[in-house]
Amino acid sequence: MRLRRRIGLGLLIVFGFVLSGGIGAGSYYFSTALVALKITGQKVGSIAAPSPNPNGGRTATPAPATPPPAPDQPFTILLLGSDNDAKFSGGSLLTQSMILARVDPVSRKVTMLSIPRDLYVPLYSGGTDKIDKAYAYGGADSAIATVEMDFGVHIDHYAWIGLQGLTNLIDKVDGVDVIASNPVLDDYYPADMSGSNPYDFERVCVLPGAQHMTGAQALQYVRSRHGDLRGDFGRSFRQQQVLLALRAKAKALTYADIPDVAAAIQSDFKTDVGITDVGSLMPLAGNISLDNVTQVVLLPPFTRGQMIGAQDVLMPNWDLILPEVHKYFPAT
Repeated sequence: MRLRRRIGLGLLIVFGFVLSGGIGAGSYYFSTALVALKITGQKVGSIAAPSPNPNGGRTATPAPATPPPAPDQPFTILLLGSDNDAKFSGGSLLTQSMILARVDPVSRKVTMLSIPRDLYVPLYSGGTDKIDKAYAYGGADSAIATVEMDFGVHIDHYAWIGLQGLTNLIDKVDGVDVIASNPVLDDYYPADMSGSNPYDFERVCVLPGAQHMTGAQALQYVRSRHGDLRGDFGRSFRQQQVLLALRAKAKALTYADIPDVAAAIQSDFKTDVGITDVGSLMPLAGNISLDNVTQVVLLPPFTRGQMIGAQDVLMPNWDLILPEVHKYFPAT
């Protein structure tokens, strides 16, 4: 039961609350459990190690397997979000968002570190490129191994969600309430979810101030890359903001909501946490205060913009990044 409590608290921050209550709730929820089993417990496998990594002397050799954290011990989850519209085929998806979350069940403190998608790093699968390509070159296995290798941290679990899954999830909880800190005006927002041509663009506008957002509106808010004075860093702040707003909606969920919510995301959500570990999640939904959530974004001087070939990238300043990361995430 204590292990369930630890895992459930972490998934509260990473969409997993939508699955809670499906276990032990009687025959009415049996169909929900069957749905949830398809999207949980997806274990990370092993991938071949490439040549040594030139970044700071670290290598791409996989770390030895370690036992799972003891009950009530802090643990780390990698949150992944992908554009998986018609422009992408098969499993070759980029991660438009990568958030490293550290959860301490005893102190009920959470740290959320946004990793910029354009960060130019050695990839576990070989070579050096934007970190958003790590998932495309080996799925969650490669994304986890790349973050562990470059940031010198250990990741206990992951959760991945696609565009439609996030939209459906927010709609099923009747939207989220967000205070937009600055306007988002984007004339080149991809119209890949609303039209027949995934390469079309549309104009979106999010005004500053209190907003109640539907799934489509929240997706626009977290996904837009243009018209934000803080650039892609602004998007990182917005992604964390919507995650926390989504977490707040967990307080209003009841067991009767679970079948529809689980079904809404079944084809667009994956995690390596088994369904038996999330059964106690709903009672914990309100137990983390926003005052105990630390949000970290790697703004300059942690990173700097640069052109490499034909692409804009963010070059990491590891001398600054690693000490900052290891203040919140233990070094391996």
